[in-house]
Amino acid sequence: MRIGIDCRIFSSNFTGIGRYTHELVKELIKINDQYKRKHEFVLFFNQPEYSKYEPPNLSIKKVLVNAKHYSLREQLAFPKILKKENCDIVHFPHFNVPILYRRPYTVTIHDLTLSIYPGHKMTKWYHRLAYHLTIKNATKKAKRVIAVSQNTKNDIVDHLHIPEEKIEVIYNGISDKFTLIEDPAITEKTLKKYKITKQFLLYTGVWRSHKNLPRLIEAFAILRKNVDLQLVITGKPDPHYPEVKDTVVKYDLQNDVIFTDLVEEDELIHLYNAAHTYVFPSLYEGFGFPPLESMKCGTPVVASNRSSIPEVCGQENAIFFDPESPQDIANKIESLYKDADLQAELVEKGHRRASEFTWEKMGRHTYEVIKRSLN
Repeated sequence: MRIGIDCRIFSSNFTGIGRYTHELVKELIKINDQYKRKHEFVLFFNQPEYSKYEPPNLSIKKVLVNAKHYSLREQLAFPKILKKENCDIVHFPHFNVPILYRRPYTVTIHDLTLSIYPGHKMTKWYHRLAYHLTIKNATKKAKRVIAVSQNTKNDIVDHLHIPEEKIEVIYNGISDKFTLIEDPAITEKTLKKYKITKQFLLYTGVWRSHKNLPRLIEAFAILRKNVDLQLVITGKPDPHYPEVKDTVVKYDLQNDVIFTDLVEEDELIHLYNAAHTYVFPSLYEGFGFPPLESMKCGTPVVASNRSSIPEVCGQENAIFFDPESPQDIANKIESLYKDADLQAELVEKGHRRASEFTWEKMGRHTYEVIKRSLN
C-alpha cells in the first residue's frame, strides 16, 4: 500500500498541528518497520521542512509541494502533485484538503474553533467563505474523519452534519519531555528571568477571544483580595486582543500579572513544575494540551467546565469552574489553594491521567483507521 501524508505543517515543537503531524509520521514509520512487506510512505512537505527532513529508510519518500494553506497553489498545483504520486490513500492531518482532489483520503479535525469562535481575525467574508468551503469539503468527501475528542466529534456532527459512524475519536499524546523536576534549583533561573517572586498561577497558550483571558484576570483581581499570588501568562501578545492587557490596567494589577511573551520549551516545563496551580479558563477546545502537560509536570489544574476540557482532563482529576463567572473562577482557585490534601490528591490523579495519553496509541489507532478506509 502507498500511503501519503500531508506534512505541510510539520514541527517538533511541543504542541499544535505541526507536532501532531511530526508524531504521527514517526509512529507510522515505527509500525511499518515491524512488517516484512513494508508499506510505502510519501510525505508531502513545504520548505524549509522538506530540506530538513531526512527519510529514515527507503520505504519513505519525500516530495516538495510548497503550497501554503488557502492558496491557489494548494487548490491547483497540489492535487496534480498528489495525483502524480498515485497514493492508495492520503491522510490529511488538517482540514485543508484541496477541493479538486478526488482520490481516497482520511482527515483529522482538531477543533471547530473558527466555526464557533471566529474571533477578531477572521472578519473578511472571503476568509470565512474559504474556511467553510474547505472544512465542509474535507469532511464530506473523506473516507473516514478522525476527531481528537468526543466533543470535537459531536461538533462535527452538529455543525458539519457528518454521520457520526464516519467519525473516529483518537486522542492526542503528551510528550515525555513534560516531566516532574525534583530539584527546584533547575527552575530557579527561569523564575528569576521572568521576575516571579511569589507562588503563582499559570496560564500558557495563545491569546484568542475563546481563551477567555480577561475573565481570568478579573478573577485574579477578586482572588488577590484574599491570597498573595502572582499570575503568569505566557504567549505572544496579540494586537487583535488589547483587552488582555487593558484588563490588567483596569484592576491595577501591573505588579502582580507577569507577561512572559513566548518562552523556550525548557522554560515552559520549568513554569509548569514551579506553578502552584495551572488555570485554564478557555471557552472552547478541541482537545486542550496545556492542562494535561501541567498534570504530567505534577501541578494541580483548575479549569473551565466547557467543551472537551472535562472529557480530556477527567472529572475526578481537576477542579472545574464556570468560565463566564470570574467569581466562580476565583472561588475554585481559592478553595484549592487552601486545601493541601486536595492539592496532593489532584497531583497524583492528574499525573496518572496525563500518562494515559501517548503518541504511540494515537499512531497505532490512526494506522488502523487509514488501513480500514481502503476496504
